[in-house]
Amino acid sequence: MTACLRDLGYQVNRKRIVRLMRLMDIQAIYPKKRLSAPAPEHRVFPYLLRGVTASHPDHVWSADIIYIPMKQGYLYLVAIMDWYSRYVISWELSLTLDKEFCIQALKRALETGKPQIFNTDQGSQFTSHSFTGTLLDQKVAVSMDGRGRVFDNIFIERLWRSLKHEEVYLKAYDSVKEARESIAEYFEFYNKARHHQSLGYRKPYEIYHQAEAIN
Repeated sequence: MTACLRDLGYQVNRKRIVRLMRLMDIQAIYPKKRLSAPAPEHRVFPYLLRGVTASHPDHVWSADIIYIPMKQGYLYLVAIMDWYSRYVISWELSLTLDKEFCIQALKRALETGKPQIFNTDQGSQFTSHSFTGTLLDQKVAVSMDGRGRVFDNIFIERLWRSLKHEEVYLKAYDSVKEARESIAEYFEFYNKARHHQSLGYRKPYEIYHQAEAIN
């Protein structure tokens, strides 16, 4: 909004726009972000990635959940990403925010490889004993973002931005089946066909699997 008004010649800053929007009760229409509410009985692990740069595939993985709007209602999408290659290792959709679809995505990802560190936010799905226990049983170090620190998981946040603007916001899914098929096509494109500037214009799939090729 600030940028648009500046383009029209108004000398305004973001703080003023926020204040005026509050006075006029103007706000964006979107599902409120309550996906990372912790459960008080669950253990919260410390953030292990401060100052850490992923140096090879399976060094650091991360996971996150977002809303996926349909013509009627919403779905929830969880994705697991390799930090080094930006490769989306696995993902899953659900009609509810129960932990099971996250655990299903995790187990599928662990069939592909095993990270040294696995990072999530403090959502109850990720702090659940079933989720963290699966990682600890595999001798994976569990890391969790600080409360309200969205940039602790910056790479998957960039994935969500790409997914929303290149796929979700361009569609109006009629059904779960349609959403699943369309998102599957997008992730196939993202992993195997999309050139990433941050990877030297290479593709996540080839970066992630380069270790296998070398071996």
